[in-house]
Formats: sequence, C-alpha cells, structure tokens
Amino acid sequence: MTEQTRDKRYSLTRVVGASMVGTTIEWYDFFLYTSAAALVFNTLFFPTEDPLAGTMLAFGTYAIGFVARPVGGLVFGHYGDKLGRKKLLVISLVLMGVATVAIGLLPSYESIGVTAPILLTFLRLMQGFAIGGEWGGAVLLVSEHGDAKRRGFWTSWPQAGVPAGNLLATAVLALLAAVQSDEAFLAWGWRIAFLLSGVLVLIGLWIRLSVAESPLFVEAAERAEKAGGIERAPILQVMRESWREVLIAMGARMAENASYYVITGFLLVYITETLGLDRGVALNAVLIGSIVHLIVIPLWGALSDRVGRRSVYLFGAVGVAVWGFVFFAMLDTRSFGMIAFGTTLGMVLHGAMYGPQAAFFSELFDTRVRYSGASIGYQLASIAAGALAPLIATALLAATGGTLMISVYVLVICVITVVAVVLARETRGISLREPVSVKRSGEV
Repeated sequence: MTEQTRDKRYSLTRVVGASMVGTTIEWYDFFLYTSAAALVFNTLFFPTEDPLAGTMLAFGTYAIGFVARPVGGLVFGHYGDKLGRKKLLVISLVLMGVATVAIGLLPSYESIGVTAPILLTFLRLMQGFAIGGEWGGAVLLVSEHGDAKRRGFWTSWPQAGVPAGNLLATAVLALLAAVQSDEAFLAWGWRIAFLLSGVLVLIGLWIRLSVAESPLFVEAAERAEKAGGIERAPILQVMRESWREVLIAMGARMAENASYYVITGFLLVYITETLGLDRGVALNAVLIGSIVHLIVIPLWGALSDRVGRRSVYLFGAVGVAVWGFVFFAMLDTRSFGMIAFGTTLGMVLHGAMYGPQAAFFSELFDTRVRYSGASIGYQLASIAAGALAPLIATALLAATGGTLMISVYVLVICVITVVAVVLARETRGISLREPVSVKRSGEV
C-alpha cells in the first residue's frame, strides 16, 4: 500500500468516524424525545384521565418534529449544495443540542400550564428542523470521499449512527429508570438524559470541525464557477430534472421508516399500557435490538456492494411485511426472551433496507443537487411514514382492541416500498461524477 493510498484511507476513515459520531449524537437527541413521549411526556405535559389519550397527544408533538424535517432538508440541502456539506453539518448539530438541552430545562404543565406543551412543541420543531439537514450532509460527506467499490459499506456507518443514538438514548433512560423510583424519574430523573446532550454536542463539534470538505463538492463548485456560477436554486433543479428519483427515494423510505418507529416508539406504549409490563422490559428489548442493529447495518451495506442495492433492500422490505404478522404474537407471550427476539428480528430486517440506503439515495442524484435531492426524498417520506406510524398504530389499537390491523398497516407500507425499489435502477458501482442523464441511459 502506497503512502498516498494510506493517507486517502486514513482521511476516509476519519470522515466516516466524524459523520457517525455526529449522527449518533443528533439521533440520541431525537430518539430521546421518542422514548420520553411514550414514558414521561404524556404525564408531565399532557395530563388526562385516559393514559392512552395522553400518550397520543405526546406522540402528536413527536410527529410535529417530522413535519419540520422536510423543511430542514430543503433549507440545509439548498445551502449544502451551495456552501458545502461540512458547514451545514456543524450548524445542524448545534441546533439539535440547544433544543434538546432546553427540553431538559422545560417546566411541566403543572408549573406553567398550557405554555409547557406549547414550548415543548416549538423545541420539537427545532429538533426536527435540525435532523432534517443532518442525514443528507452526513452520508454525502462519506459518499463523496469514498470510491464506488465499497460505497455501500462506508456509507452504512453514518446509518449505523442512528441505532447507536437510539442505543445510547435507551441505555441512559433504562439506567436512570433502574436506579430511581418511578416518582423520582418522573419528577426530575428524565431531565438528566436531555441535559447530557450539551456535553455530547461539544464532543461532536470538536470531531466534525476536524474533517475536510467533500472533494466532489469542491470539484463541482469549481466547475460551476467557471461555467458561470453555482446553481442558485438546487431544489428547483432537482424537481425539474430528478423528480422521478425523489419519488423513488420517498417510496423506498416508507417501509424502512414506518417499521422502525413501530419497533422503537409504539412498542414502548404497547408493552407498558396494553400488556401492563414494566417499562424496563420494553427499554431493554429495544436496547438489545439496537445493539444487533448497529452490527448488521454495515454488513448489509457491504453485501449491497456485492449483490446490488435493490436485492438487499427488497429482502428487507418483504421480510418486514411478514415480520409484522408475528411480532405482536411474540409480544403477547409477555416473555422477555420472546419480546427481545421479536424486536431484534425486526431490527435485522430493517437493517437490510437501512444499510444500503445511504449509498442508494446518494447514487440517484448529481453532485450539484445531491444534498437537496437526497434530503427531500428522505425527509418527505418521514412525514407519511415515521411521523404517523406510532399515531396510526396507537389509534388502530384503541379502535380495534387488537393488533391485526397494525400488521396490515405495516404490510401496505411495505408494498409501497417494494414497488418503488422495483421501479428504480440498480445504482451499485456507478460514478458519482456522472450526471443523472448518463445514469438513466443505462436503464433497462
């Protein structure tokens, strides 16, 4: 291995590490809210006589964060395609940290009345806006530093930052719940997890500021400057030239996003409210599933480098469709072993979609509009999928008293994803320097 090759590998490894650490921290903040909405916020910010109604209100503010994500994707994508990936990643991390720490300091409904849920909603919007710009920048920074041969593997590491963030959030909440009484946890213990974000953000900033800007973005900016300037409105360019790719990304994202929040969000409600089990059972099941999820995501990404993005993605979507019908039967056993197994199996199948996703979406768009295109497709789907999944699941449970229709809901979402992926072209091994028109010319 030459010195130049070693330097290139070291640079790529450092970029991957910086992207994953930052993503882990931001998703720690985002998932912390998800868990707290199921376990704490329904009591502290939405007190009602019906616990399930309070939970649905808490999940309503959770869903609002998803509404802000496409806005964040549009804004960060626009400026990320104009100013660079790195600058926008630093801004998104700071915004997320400020919002999360503020939630940890927020007075409850009992202290300030209706102002409490209003402020909570605003801070959730701020979280959603920040996370809307995070994903695109993190995965593109890695995609545009690496080569085509192992792009699926390298870009899967920022994806692994998502279960790592969930793992960290769940672990912190589980630890706090284990060492505190229910009264202490509700009164002040949950706030520790949110305040911890301030320390994590400082660490993430130090790491992110140490990496270089995407070389492909620098090249594209230089070419655009010589040709008369950088694209003034990347979002308009995406909609004119790559609307098909945006729709494919949205469709492919549906099953991945919805199933994940059924596992990590609705599971907590079902275990505690319906089955009457201790919250530690649900938290520990998600904890185990997240550990396995963290391990398998890079493996699925690496497999997509060998057999193609579509094959791996389709396996995950079909697997999740079937899994949806056995998952709740496992939960209903009230056996921790079966609950943990069902949760972990769902995470493994989800990983088959999430592992190759970053490379797949990156390869759909040109460099000059890649941040905008990938972010829009990714984040718009999150409104229809992840934002609504816990709400729809909770509503179906309340309306029918059972889980069959929730399984049917998961199946329908998976069918949408299968159709989108089947209609997509295979992108494995393509050059990110080629324009979309050249890539389309190879379609069957």
